[in-house]
Amino acid sequence: MAPSLLERQLLRTRNGLAHLAGLDRPAVAQTPRELVWSRESARLWRYPSDERRHPTPILIVHSLVSRSYILDLLPGKSMVRFLLGEGFDVFLLDWEAPTAADAENSLETYSGDGGLVPGAIAATCEEAGVDEVTLMGYCYGGVLALLSTAALADLPVRNLITLTTPCDFREMGFMSDMFAEGRLEADDVIDGTGLVPARTMDTGFQALKPTDRVVQQVNLWENLWNDRWVENFLAMNQWTRDHVPFPGVTFRQTVDLLIRQNALAGGSVPFAGGEAQLGDIRCPYLNVFCEKDTIVAPASSTPLVGLVGSRDGDELRLESGHVGLVAGSHAAEVALPAITDWVRRHSRRKARSAA
Repeated sequence: MAPSLLERQLLRTRNGLAHLAGLDRPAVAQTPRELVWSRESARLWRYPSDERRHPTPILIVHSLVSRSYILDLLPGKSMVRFLLGEGFDVFLLDWEAPTAADAENSLETYSGDGGLVPGAIAATCEEAGVDEVTLMGYCYGGVLALLSTAALADLPVRNLITLTTPCDFREMGFMSDMFAEGRLEADDVIDGTGLVPARTMDTGFQALKPTDRVVQQVNLWENLWNDRWVENFLAMNQWTRDHVPFPGVTFRQTVDLLIRQNALAGGSVPFAGGEAQLGDIRCPYLNVFCEKDTIVAPASSTPLVGLVGSRDGDELRLESGHVGLVAGSHAAEVALPAITDWVRRHSRRKARSAA
């Protein structure tokens, strides 16, 4: 039975006071995990499970611009828990918040020969006792996964999946437009530590939906009586404002190569003194993007399947947003079942596809 109007008002008062006092921060990232490898700012986590049924582990590469607990937000809204429940061996590569010591990190630091992503892939194979992984990159983590797989032909990647990953930066809207030729330079937002500060990243993302905070507060008041709704709202809102600094050298490369040259959309990125060619990616590939994504517009992600060299390339277009893909109600009902079905089918194959 739904609570009465009076009961709702009492619940609003209780939850509102807790919110104002800062006592209602939900516990996020509750799934048990073990740190199995680290190097510099990289941390590789394994999630213990007694339900593993698939031999090929999934290694998720998280973005550089946010914290990874969005992938394990709450027990009922957790991509990690869903994958574990489907019998996968799940690893997560995430990043310590960068300091001045990381300011010189480049795309090659993360994705080049001997870089952090290839290092994590090798560590995953060793830890799991396997010869190859399913590599899954979220947002900018997908860019790193693409560059690693394109640049290193012998990388032991059985399947590659990108989630809400930008490709055509002409379609990225405000976040790219403000760094177009003749506008802001990368160094305009890099501070004395050599990093783009977290507050600057936050300001940029908030500018994408300038009225969103007002709408959120209205929704919060209307649903303040509902404990579960409030927990979900606060966890999501906490993550969307919880940005981290961005390494300055990687940011300069992003502006020059990915935004101004739009190199990914051309299929060839200047990399490590040569070129990382998306056409050199030969493993089965799945590109997942979302119609309601206000951060990575679907038009930005769409070209990827046509650029990779795999004969087995698929795309999954979903009716959700950037975050809803991994943590919304749509995730558990539609997105994650579709993704895991693709991974299961491709993990049963005896050999990787060749171009």
